[in-house]
Amino acid sequence: MTRVIVVMGVAGTGKTTVGRLLADALALPYAEGDAFHPAANVAKMSAGTPLEDADRWPWLDSIGEWMRNRAGRSGGVVAASSLKRVYRDRLRSIAPGTVFVHLTGERPLIEERMAARKGHFMPTTLLDSQFATLEPLQADEPGVLVDVSGPPEEITARALAALRRLPAPLA
Repeated sequence: MTRVIVVMGVAGTGKTTVGRLLADALALPYAEGDAFHPAANVAKMSAGTPLEDADRWPWLDSIGEWMRNRAGRSGGVVAASSLKRVYRDRLRSIAPGTVFVHLTGERPLIEERMAARKGHFMPTTLLDSQFATLEPLQADEPGVLVDVSGPPEEITARALAALRRLPAPLA
C-alpha cells in the first residue's frame, strides 16, 4: 500500500500512537504533525488559545510538502488533526491521492485520554474548540472512520482493515 495516509481527529484520539502503529504495520515512514507547527502556534495552544485558520495555513503547507515528497513513491503516514474540510482539501491539493483515517470517539473517553497524557502542549480546555471546529470526514473524501474505543492495537487493526477495503491508489 503505497499511499500517503493522514491520521486525523480531535486532540486526544490517539493520532500519534495509531499513526506510528500504522506506519510500522505498513513499513512506511511516519511524521508527527505537531512537529511541523511553528513555535508561535505551540505557544498559543500551550496558553489555551485555539489556533485560527491563518495560524494553520503554514503548518498545513509544511505537512503537505512532506506528503508530496512521498506521494506516488514510498508513501507515508502523518498524524495531523485536519479538522476542517478546507484543511483536508489543501493537503490533497498538495499531495493528490492522500487518504484519511478519521479517529472518532465519544467526548468523555477522549477527554479522559487527553487528561492522562504527560508532557503534551495541548490542554484539555481546548477540547471543546476542537469539537466545535471538527468537520467530520465526508462520504466524498477518500478515507475511513475508525472508532477509538479499545487499546491502540485494536484501533490500528480496525484502521488497517478499513484501509484495505479502499480502492487501490491510482498509479
